[in-house]
Amino acid sequence: MAEIINMPRLSDTMEEGTVASWLKKVGDKVSEGDILAEIETDKATMEFESFHEGTLLHIGVNEGETTKVDSLLAIIGEKGEDISGLLKGTGSTPKTEVKETAKEVKKETAVPKSEVTIPEGVTVVTMPRLSDTMEEGTVAAWLKKVGDKVNEGEILAEIETDKATMEFESFQSGTLLYIGINKGESAKIDSLLAIIGPAGTDVSNIAANFSVVTDVVETKAPVKAEESPIQDAPKQEVKAAVVQNAVQTHSNGRLYISPLAKKMADEKGINLSQVVGSGENGRIVKRDVENFTPVATSAASVGKFVATGQEDFDEKPNSQMRKVIAKRLAESKFTAPHYYLNVEFDMDNAIAFRNQYNSIPDTKISFNDMVVKACALALKQHPQVNSQWFADKMRLNNHVHIGVAVAVEDGLVVPVVKFANEQSLPQIGAAVKDFAGRARNKKLTPAEMEGSTFTVSNLGMFGIESFTSIINQPNSAILSVGNIVEKPVVKNGQIVVGNTMKLSLACDHRTVDGATGAQFLQTLKGYIENPVTMLV
Repeated sequence: MAEIINMPRLSDTMEEGTVASWLKKVGDKVSEGDILAEIETDKATMEFESFHEGTLLHIGVNEGETTKVDSLLAIIGEKGEDISGLLKGTGSTPKTEVKETAKEVKKETAVPKSEVTIPEGVTVVTMPRLSDTMEEGTVAAWLKKVGDKVNEGEILAEIETDKATMEFESFQSGTLLYIGINKGESAKIDSLLAIIGPAGTDVSNIAANFSVVTDVVETKAPVKAEESPIQDAPKQEVKAAVVQNAVQTHSNGRLYISPLAKKMADEKGINLSQVVGSGENGRIVKRDVENFTPVATSAASVGKFVATGQEDFDEKPNSQMRKVIAKRLAESKFTAPHYYLNVEFDMDNAIAFRNQYNSIPDTKISFNDMVVKACALALKQHPQVNSQWFADKMRLNNHVHIGVAVAVEDGLVVPVVKFANEQSLPQIGAAVKDFAGRARNKKLTPAEMEGSTFTVSNLGMFGIESFTSIINQPNSAILSVGNIVEKPVVKNGQIVVGNTMKLSLACDHRTVDGATGAQFLQTLKGYIENPVTMLV
């Protein structure tokens, strides 16, 4: 069945978008996650990826053309499928059909079920897309409460994305009339975040129409929003009713249990017949499963000693960052054919060079800074390693932007040192140190984590001797750097004490052949084992 793709809302203030370029043409095969087009918004030009698989059957907005949000952008379906019914008449899909299709396919965004008149001066604020990979956000904190005066430019809330926690400022002035997502709650892009308008304005009808679809998604209740008999109820009443409908109520002596409690019991292997419910009508709820203590089996009953105890574990929701890390790394590992080239470099000259360099007053560089600089210079000589793979083309980058992996509490971020080959060692060191500090405080901006052409991951400071990494797509390679080890080595036929460092280059075989990767490592070896050549 053909899927209708609309012009997405890529920022909270976006009303229309311009197609900067199409990366697919009519007739091309489209896989989920493929970049369909680059769309220019009111804030930036962003890549727009497909959430569907099939063949691109129709393009509704040509390159350079501008159209409103939710207008027909493209149609994806089976090859040769008849879409004349969708294009009949004006050549675009009626708005009502688009809404029904979007709701039927994904049920992800909070879309009003009926046309709602928005009073003059009232603005509906939705969960913004604060990074190109963001699919949902979590409200880390509200800096305003209902009834507060809001001025344009004031920080409304702090929102946790897949990459960082960012301040979200208001683009409107007025009174905060309604909060749709409480602190700590997560919601999809375009879900109702807040309503701002003149003080005293009644926005209950707007809130109710936006909240029903969102609540069904949150509670995972098997009740379609359009079938609910409480569509016009306030949000609190709607949510309570949806939850009630989601409860598995049984009669004739069967159990009353919530879906969450049943899932937890299944995971823990708990016999529900032994659990006493504390909910309404004796319903078993989450706390009953959490607080349940299993009955110990006596030794006499089995004729031998039985160890008793209680299995215990802690759970915490996956952060937005962790979700996207899992998704992106899985996509990279299972789509890019990885292979690995392992080398070991002599670091005696590098140690002497660093000691001499750091003897200069107010100057301090690390071995990682030297590796980043050496990679940048080597990449200029081997542009194939500095390339990126796309479904229909290969991009050989003439610029060198090196991503430096930084470990943070929730996972890993990769800030980017732009034009690294043109920067001095102290400049690279200062940039990496600044990025690392702000990354751990979740203060990096999306722009500072985009555009890498190559990535360096260094676990040497943790005592790791060697390891391999997963490529940070769409890049073609990533370098894994181990620690420097003092050990016996052979020099000029004699066994002496030396210092070596192991490195592993992971390559995408679609863009980098084995010989190409090996030649890059030879050039890199020359710079690292003779670091003075990086200054020439």
